[in-house]
Formats: sequence, structure tokens, C-alpha cells
Amino acid sequence: MNVAERVAVVTGGGGGIGGELVARLARAGARVVVSDLDAETARAVSERANADHPGSTLSAGADASDTAQIEQLIALAENTFGPVDLYFANAGIAGAPGLEASEQDWDLSIDVNLRAHIRAARLLVPGWLEPGEGYFVGTASAAGLLTQIGSATYAVTKHAAVAFAEWLSVTYGDRGVRVSCLCPMGVNTRMLSSGEDSGDALGRAATRAVTSAGDVLEPAEVADAVLAALEDERFLILPHEDVLQMYRQKGSDYDRWLRGMRRYQSSLRAQP
Repeated sequence: MNVAERVAVVTGGGGGIGGELVARLARAGARVVVSDLDAETARAVSERANADHPGSTLSAGADASDTAQIEQLIALAENTFGPVDLYFANAGIAGAPGLEASEQDWDLSIDVNLRAHIRAARLLVPGWLEPGEGYFVGTASAAGLLTQIGSATYAVTKHAAVAFAEWLSVTYGDRGVRVSCLCPMGVNTRMLSSGEDSGDALGRAATRAVTSAGDVLEPAEVADAVLAALEDERFLILPHEDVLQMYRQKGSDYDRWLRGMRRYQSSLRAQP
């Protein structure tokens, strides 16, 4: 899809990958609603984009997992720019480590990392079917293809986000709805260091697993990979090329992969 003149909504757009997606979309000629739970960061990203591309964006503070607030974002986009062509379900949280995660931790991770995607799709996809056009981009993680050492809530919800994106593509791909799923590994955002700063051994292992497994990319590099994938209408977006080989190794011998992951986890936890 050529994004020029398209209308997009980006959740989690107040910084990191989301902020860079907004900048790239505006540069490419799209009109963008920038959403973030932190309204001030969303406003700052929008203002930077508008400084270079006047009138290309507007911002809103919103909880991307709340159906009523997603409806408001869609309405804001429609009333200002026109019907939504692209929705980037990019908001996410790191989650809590281990089985110590509470019911509230699980509920929050499931809501933000998974149900936010489902709720947005339920609102948008029916309207995309009649014209036979629309694009849903879900941000998952390499942890959704491999797994996440440390955080069960993150690993489980990111696997589920990948599965939901797959289901959307299988179910509606022949009816004009495009779907892509972003699965980066280490990206230089606040989320990357959250485990190291948690004071928990599993949390520290989670961060070290990501930073030692491959290059840590800048958010701008990830955003470039996303825009390139949109042009090709490619489902799986892997800014870290090594992830594909890791995924193949996992599938070729699951038990061997699990043994290797246990060894890797032990080595990470042994580090001071």
C-alpha cells in the first residue's frame, strides 16, 4: 500500500517505535492521529511532525485498550481527515516477571498487548470489507515467535498478538484487508531497560537476553522496516533478520530449542 494521502491511527505514538512511525508516515504524505496514554508525549510527537509537514497530524490522549476510546480515536480521524485506512496497534507494555505476576498484571497485559488489537479490528474491519481495502498493523515482538525469558505475561500476550494477526489475514486477506505483524527484537526504547531496572533476577535476565541476542536497533530503523513492508504488503515484519533463522531452528527441533533456552537463561541469571 502506498501511504500517501491515507489516513492512519497510531497508538503508543508518544515515543519509541510509535513516534518514529508517525514521523515516517507524515513524511510519506499520510495524515495521522497520534494516540498515547500520555497525552503530552503524543502532542509533542504530533507537533514535531507538523513542523516539518504542516497539518499532517493531530494528537489525542487515549487508552488504546478501551473500546470507547478507540471509537473516539477513529471518530477523530474520520471527522478531521476522512475514513481510517491504516490502524497501527502499537501500544504495549513489558509485563511482570515470572509466576509472581498478579491477576491484575495478567489482565493489564492481556488488555494492552492483545485485546487492544481485537477491539480495534472489531470496529474497523467491517467497514473495510465493503470497499475491500484497509490495513491493520499489529506490533507484537520477536518474543511472539520465540519466547521471552523472564516475563510470562509478555511472552504469552505477544504470541497471542501474532496469532490474532495471522487469523485476521487468513480470514479477511482475500477480501481486501491487509495485515502485517511487527516482531522486532531489541529496540532502544524505555521498555528495553525496564527489566534491568526492575530489581528482579528474572527481569534482569529478560533485558540481557534481548540485548545479547542481537543488535539493538533504533526506533527509526524499525519504522523504516515497517514502511518498506507496507509497500510490499508483507505480513511478517522482522527488522532483526536473525529472528527468522532462530524461528526456523525452533520449529525444526523444539526439544533441542527448549534445552538451549534453559541453558541460555541459566547463563544470564548467573551474571552479576
